[in-house]
Amino acid sequence: MSCRTPAEPLVVELDPVPAVMTAVRAVRDWPDVILFDSALIHPRWGRYSFLTADPARQVRLATAVWGCDPFAELRRLSSEAAWERREDLPPFQGGWAGVMGYELGSCWERVPAARHDEFQLPVLSAGWYDWVLAWDHLAGRAWLIAQPGSDHDPRQRVAAVMERLADPCAPRLGKLTPCGPTAPIGPTAPSTPGGSAPLPLSALSPQWKVPQVDLLWSNFSADAYLRALERVIEYIRAGDIFQANLTQRLLTPARTDPLTLYERLRTRNPAPMAGLYLARDWALLSASPERFVQIVGQTVSTRPIKGTRRRAAQPDADLFVKDALRESAKDQAENVMIVDLLRNDLSRVCRPGTVRVPQLCGVETFATVQHLVSEICGDLQPGRTAWDVFRATLPGGSITGAPKVRAMEIIAELEPTVRGPYTGSLFYVGADGRTDSNLLIRTFVQRHGWLQCGVGGGVTAQSVPADEYEETWHKAAGMLRALE
Repeated sequence: MSCRTPAEPLVVELDPVPAVMTAVRAVRDWPDVILFDSALIHPRWGRYSFLTADPARQVRLATAVWGCDPFAELRRLSSEAAWERREDLPPFQGGWAGVMGYELGSCWERVPAARHDEFQLPVLSAGWYDWVLAWDHLAGRAWLIAQPGSDHDPRQRVAAVMERLADPCAPRLGKLTPCGPTAPIGPTAPSTPGGSAPLPLSALSPQWKVPQVDLLWSNFSADAYLRALERVIEYIRAGDIFQANLTQRLLTPARTDPLTLYERLRTRNPAPMAGLYLARDWALLSASPERFVQIVGQTVSTRPIKGTRRRAAQPDADLFVKDALRESAKDQAENVMIVDLLRNDLSRVCRPGTVRVPQLCGVETFATVQHLVSEICGDLQPGRTAWDVFRATLPGGSITGAPKVRAMEIIAELEPTVRGPYTGSLFYVGADGRTDSNLLIRTFVQRHGWLQCGVGGGVTAQSVPADEYEETWHKAAGMLRALE
């Protein structure tokens, strides 16, 4: 750890408080814009939002290499930082932030890759950010925080951001990720452009039809997805695994710029762990309801989601849906298996006897669905950091299965395309070690004029393939509505 005396940040409270998306648009042309967005406000896990851009340092890892430490540079700079954290301000006040892809786990687990990688996105894209615009939604306050010690003077940082906020709608020279025309993304999986015709929308139930989605591909036909689900069940019955998460990837031409689409998404499908990432030539737009890993002091916690029901339109019927989910033996078993997996993951970095489960299979309500959510936490061993926790837990158990490595092998066998950022994580690790991250579900990835969106679910021995397939469309509903 650094022996230098911590330096105080430069802090300006903003009055009036800017709207989140107004502030995003003000810096939209800066490099590597990141928004951690509590679009669905909640006292415990949806209180704060954070915006930052133009990192002082960048780390990109194109592909995962087994045996390498993808966090080596991130560890080094984290250990050298000498920033003082203000306890009276929201928790993220500068440090590392970025995107970890699902395939990053191949750095420490020998797992084969899926056959197709059309989008060619990095498995790790992170920046060292020395300024943050932080909102406390419950208090109705916002602050601009700039840290010393980088290549940028904090006063200049504050002046540049304040200038943008004063005229957020001014024309900018920078370009957003292009929404068209579509560019080649091959070599493609069998049911993607260049492989076959689009998924016929007439085959979808009426509630999934979206007027603006005139072209929609999946990397599975309906029959192929059902066969893959049956193969997972065969693996379960043979004793290979207890469960696995199987995903179909939806693909459609992008019809609008990513900021406009994200504004629709956060309005129509608000989530407490939502977020936005604008890279040079790609964008990530997430309405995730799921926290992956949070570290506060020496306590690490994770909140896996397993078990989903589509919400009913009438309040009385919605209560019935909630009760049915709570009492579902299949969903409870699915959730408990992942809780056991994550208890094991956390035990690798936590002090013996400290891993506990404060919440088991609680029902939580979101815009379009209800979920079974559990919470697992533990006390970190001395000397362990966020990077050790990520290594112990990536990829998340709720989107792989149990046992994790064998489930990942089966996923690579049955899913024709890599997942990329989907089921990875949007994360920050503050200079003081404070950490938060989501699991990138309910997430669009945009590149070369295309939008992709993965939707999947956990498969157990009790699964009915037709029901599991229908569940993927329940999860896609809020995402597809944002395209209207």
